[in-house]
Amino acid sequence: MGIMGRLIMMAMPITPRFVIRWVANRYVAGEDLDGALKVMRDLGSQGACFTIDVLGEEITSLEEADFFVEEYARVLDAIVAEDFDANISLKPTAFGLLIDEAAATANIERITRQAAENEIFVRLDMEDHRVTQPTIDLVTEMHKLGLTNIGTVIQARLFRTESDIANLASALSGASDVRICKGIYLESEQIAHTGYREIVEATNRAIDQLLDAGSYTAIASHDMPVIDHSLSALSQRGMGPNIPDPRAEAGGPRKGKGPGYEFQMLLGVRGNVRRKLASDGHRTRVYIPYGSRWYEYSIRRLRENPDVAWHIAKSIIMPWTNRR
Repeated sequence: MGIMGRLIMMAMPITPRFVIRWVANRYVAGEDLDGALKVMRDLGSQGACFTIDVLGEEITSLEEADFFVEEYARVLDAIVAEDFDANISLKPTAFGLLIDEAAATANIERITRQAAENEIFVRLDMEDHRVTQPTIDLVTEMHKLGLTNIGTVIQARLFRTESDIANLASALSGASDVRICKGIYLESEQIAHTGYREIVEATNRAIDQLLDAGSYTAIASHDMPVIDHSLSALSQRGMGPNIPDPRAEAGGPRKGKGPGYEFQMLLGVRGNVRRKLASDGHRTRVYIPYGSRWYEYSIRRLRENPDVAWHIAKSIIMPWTNRR
């Protein structure tokens, strides 16, 4: 799979833009908010809820952050107007984190406050290792300001993940809310696991740790070994569909959340698995990215993790196995 992915990735620079656009149509909801809203209306009948992400990250000037502040304000207004079961995902570098941390904090606080007024959850996406600690610090800072409708993402492949989970659970108590994933960014073997099996094992350990710490656990994976482990781990802890969260360390019920956990998947990936989880009663969430930067997003994803290309190739060769 790794070799196939790399071969596909090598062909990307000479692949016509319209071909990449055709492929991206499956994984990107459109170039504007209207496209994202249409996709959510179409998928709403499948029992899914949503996370909306405006594509773009690592701006070069603070003026660029104004676009994201204004666009996310529009997204929040649309969620309320359409009464969608949806939250939002922000990339901190799109708000200026690598340029001016104070300005980025103010930008993110503004959006988080607007979301809180409508009981909408905000997820700070996790980017590469340069911003791991600043992103976690942003979450704890928002909680200190009384904005508890915010959580972050933890990438299981990083060696520091165990301590990050423990520190967040300690700092935020029952309000800790973590999206746990393998991690899309390819990091050095000095700071991260690099083999598939060890990354899966690290992800499973992180899920166990989050569940035992009382954190709300958003399981973001398309890997069956992770999904199967998660189902077993939930059962062992007396957790599952329509069962009140039994963990003493967990906070109370939260609007738009499952009973202490949920499953999350990317738009266009493993829709059959997501629908099966939903039919079994599990809360499932679909990541809905949109924006004019779809091309950069698609290419960057492939460069950061060539194995993503295999999933794209498989969906083209055997589309019946992987409809939205």
